[in-house]
Amino acid sequence: MFAIALPMVISNIAAPLLGLVDTAIIGHLPDSIYLSAVALGAMAISFVYLMAVFLRMSTTGLVAQAYGAEDLARQKTVFVDASYFALGLGLCLFALTPAILFIVFQLVSASADLKQLTSSYVSIRLYGAPAALLTLVILGVLLGMQKARIAMGLVILTNAINVVGDLIFVIGLNMDVRGAALASVIAEWCTAAVGLTVIIRHLRMSRRDWWQWNAARYRKLASMNTDIFIRSLVLHLCMAMMTAWASYHGQVVVAANAVLLQFLMLISLGLDGIAYSVEALVGQAKGQKQLANARKWIAAGLLWSSLFALVYALLFAFAGTFIIGLITNIPSVLREASSYLGWIVVLPLLAHWSYLYDGVFIGLSASRAMRNTMLFAGVGVFFPVWWLTQGWGNHGLWFSLCCFMAARGVAQAYLLYWRHLLERRFSHA
Repeated sequence: MFAIALPMVISNIAAPLLGLVDTAIIGHLPDSIYLSAVALGAMAISFVYLMAVFLRMSTTGLVAQAYGAEDLARQKTVFVDASYFALGLGLCLFALTPAILFIVFQLVSASADLKQLTSSYVSIRLYGAPAALLTLVILGVLLGMQKARIAMGLVILTNAINVVGDLIFVIGLNMDVRGAALASVIAEWCTAAVGLTVIIRHLRMSRRDWWQWNAARYRKLASMNTDIFIRSLVLHLCMAMMTAWASYHGQVVVAANAVLLQFLMLISLGLDGIAYSVEALVGQAKGQKQLANARKWIAAGLLWSSLFALVYALLFAFAGTFIIGLITNIPSVLREASSYLGWIVVLPLLAHWSYLYDGVFIGLSASRAMRNTMLFAGVGVFFPVWWLTQGWGNHGLWFSLCCFMAARGVAQAYLLYWRHLLERRFSHA
């Protein structure tokens, strides 16, 4: 389990560096407008790509099942179908560049010069959209085949090429935000090319494998991806509320929530690694039609997930104030963030179930169940609890998030154990 989890934890740490490197190098240019443009543009691109994470999730589950069944032809088919889907979606995103920029500038206030620079950054970055989405599919295939080290290598490769590109285009050629965007695009296309080469070699693919069109398969893949997209949309709407509603309580509360949400990112680093392992191993067990193995991997994942959650809770309880101090030294923000630290301590204990069961559902390709449990937790729990606890101020918002995380885990456990989703999925395998 850790052979898969550890490389993916490292990948999770490395992945955000793509935008961070751009920001760090641009931050040393003389005018702050360049940094603002990159920050705004990177936020828009990151959100678009984050919403497309369904490409990796659906691919991982399907490939893991084919890998477990030792069905090489099916692994090839899943990869080809998902690749065409990713490339088509990437081209659509590139074509929708004006619409994406319009939405961004409707949501934020920016001067004419800032809009121009941001438009340049986003327009150039979207040339890399097909490559970035194809890389998500490639990572999904590698995880499904339990090649987590190669997946980690691709993420590190992206960042290494991006650093070199930034130094050449931004520092060497004085291309400001255009150089930062170009470096990222080159990194994305190079990573996609290397990843594609690796997958073709591992799956022993020939030219004939790329020309097997089946409308029914594409409809099934589109349905799965739509389910996971809705799941991701609801999740990010709830997370966006942590900043949007906080803005009604003042600038200090917004800053405090921004600091505390970094704790959630720390939680994700470890718990996502366990979830990735469970995705691959439960998917493999389903392909092998070994229900006992699936139960074994879920139990092992639950053990490690619980231990991680306990360590996080103890760490935040005893060192939470220190961690807040590392993120900010503004006295008012320090005091405000510290007053909500209790919610952060209990959050990993309530949230780790949903991380783990997401991995189980992906391994089972139970996309509809993922969508329905997220809708229940978001629409049925988070927003009603937030509405009822508005009088609590920002404490109500954090209470709503805790209820949301707990509701996800409870709903997923209900489907798995009380509605026997696990057994039903294996009976159809």
